[in-house]
Amino acid sequence: MHREDFPMLQQDLIYLDNGATSFKPKVVLEAMDEYYSSYSANAHRGDYDISYKVDLEYENTRELVKNFINAPLKEEIIFTSGATESLNLVATGFFENIIEAGDEIVLTKTEHASNVLPWFRLAKNKGAVIRYIPLDKDYFVTLDNLKSVVTNKTKIIALAQVTNVIGDVRPIKEICQFAHQNNIFVVVDGSQSVPHMPVDVQDLDVDFLTFSAHKMCGPTGTGVLYGKKELLEAFEPINLGGGMNESFEDEYNVLLKSLPTRLEAGTPNIAGVIGLGAAIKYLDSIGMTKINQYEKELRDYLIAKLEKISYIDIINFHSSSGIVTFNVDNIFSQDVAYYLNRYNICVRAGSHCAKLAKNETGVKNTCRISLYFYNTKEEIDKFVSLLQDKEKIIAEMF
Repeated sequence: MHREDFPMLQQDLIYLDNGATSFKPKVVLEAMDEYYSSYSANAHRGDYDISYKVDLEYENTRELVKNFINAPLKEEIIFTSGATESLNLVATGFFENIIEAGDEIVLTKTEHASNVLPWFRLAKNKGAVIRYIPLDKDYFVTLDNLKSVVTNKTKIIALAQVTNVIGDVRPIKEICQFAHQNNIFVVVDGSQSVPHMPVDVQDLDVDFLTFSAHKMCGPTGTGVLYGKKELLEAFEPINLGGGMNESFEDEYNVLLKSLPTRLEAGTPNIAGVIGLGAAIKYLDSIGMTKINQYEKELRDYLIAKLEKISYIDIINFHSSSGIVTFNVDNIFSQDVAYYLNRYNICVRAGSHCAKLAKNETGVKNTCRISLYFYNTKEEIDKFVSLLQDKEKIIAEMF
């Protein structure tokens, strides 16, 4: 689907590592190149035409993001360097000021490091307690299992909407309903969901949502923090400097600008934001529902092929996203990845930045396939064919 739009796909390459980053279509590359070659000025700084054009394009992307996730207000869209910075900003800029000793932060052991380590630091600094949701037999989160660990001291639930190893789609809307009935904040890592499915923050009623441009056909070094306005208003800016202040005279007289500018100090990644805008327009032109349906079709096709190979263990057999995690019996996952690389097939191997997942799955390292809309059944056929002879894998690993 739309493979002709991606320069990277013009080479002899099968790319199955879209959970790590996605390829970029020509329209994104062209939009960024146009900024650098035609109106390369700073944002919100200059009183001249090309700077004004930068402002228009930059703020147009904010509007595009707002509409893409159905946020109520443009001011609720904060540009960051990625989901990692966004999650750190939430943990430090907001919760650092309200979490007290003994308060509880609820996670799962299948979260990405970016949705674990900021909470570890917060808990350590404030004397809070980390609690983990028990997972079901498929390593999924259920509302009942969540309820089993929530107490009157629970203040934060921080979950990926789709995890990057198990690929399970969490019941975020139901979780938010329950959480808000109990005065609990919900932070959602949308890194593996926003690029692959329709996400509506008003329908879900999330308090915060984070995601990265580079996983959704956009550039690296660019991301988004969505937060409800009343919560963002309470943030303590982590970065102070140019652009985000209205005036200052001395240490006692500093006036900050309103949202979203007060949380975007310094010169932003302007080209990255413009590229994100182009990526959103591109994805909208295809349709997120269509993308999601096609990825599920690819996943079903892949699972049907892999389950016929007796020595392949599929870790997340029942997940519904485009993530498939597996191992070849008695062969180290990275050796399998090296073998596939001989045939220009790119898969991820290792712990996938989810180093607590082994405590749930019992498996430390795995191979991961993460599909996107530009993958094909023909690519899957070639990939599977290379796994159908275990002795060949062993012989060609080194």
